[in-house]
Amino acid sequence: MSVAIPDLETVSAQEVLGYAVERFHPRLKMACSFQKEESVLLHMLTEIEPEPQVFMIDTGVLFAETLETWKRFEERFGVNIEVIDARSPDEPWTMERCCGAAKIDALEQALDDVDAWVTGIRREQAPTRAAAAKLERDDRRGIWKVNPLADWSEKDLWRYIFAHELPYHPLHDQGYGSIGCAPCTRPGAGREGRWAGLDKTECGIHE
Repeated sequence: MSVAIPDLETVSAQEVLGYAVERFHPRLKMACSFQKEESVLLHMLTEIEPEPQVFMIDTGVLFAETLETWKRFEERFGVNIEVIDARSPDEPWTMERCCGAAKIDALEQALDDVDAWVTGIRREQAPTRAAAAKLERDDRRGIWKVNPLADWSEKDLWRYIFAHELPYHPLHDQGYGSIGCAPCTRPGAGREGRWAGLDKTECGIHE
């Protein structure tokens, strides 16, 4: 018998996460790129489930500030973040050669044994994300995708971060609206700094 899927569009991010934990944990993982969205999500998630499964994809070319934020997240939230290796030892990452098959393969590895994953996708980030639902089917992988912050604004994020005195990525204070790997990330509002000057808008993970 199929399980009825609730309409989560009118409920809070905490309620979306609560539903996800109740239905999917422990076969639930959160993707973490150490951006402001994850500051909020990790705080909310650990208040609901103290031992969540959280993973990050290490391309080997992350900003030094990202590595520092990783340590601060683990200390503040009391979690051990699983590292999925997507380094490219044979050919260096560049602006043009970034976020390719190695990163997608790493994501598939991370999600191989789960029924759902949590992301920091927000609708206002980019036109490619404008239709994101708070709970949607990830048909590519045959699992559920949970986007608790889909309807949050930039102001909503910062209001929450400051209210709870949460750690956050320091490059946000230097004009980086979105932060990925060092070779393909520049300062810019929203996702303007990602692959600046190229037609590329997504890394492939959320396509």
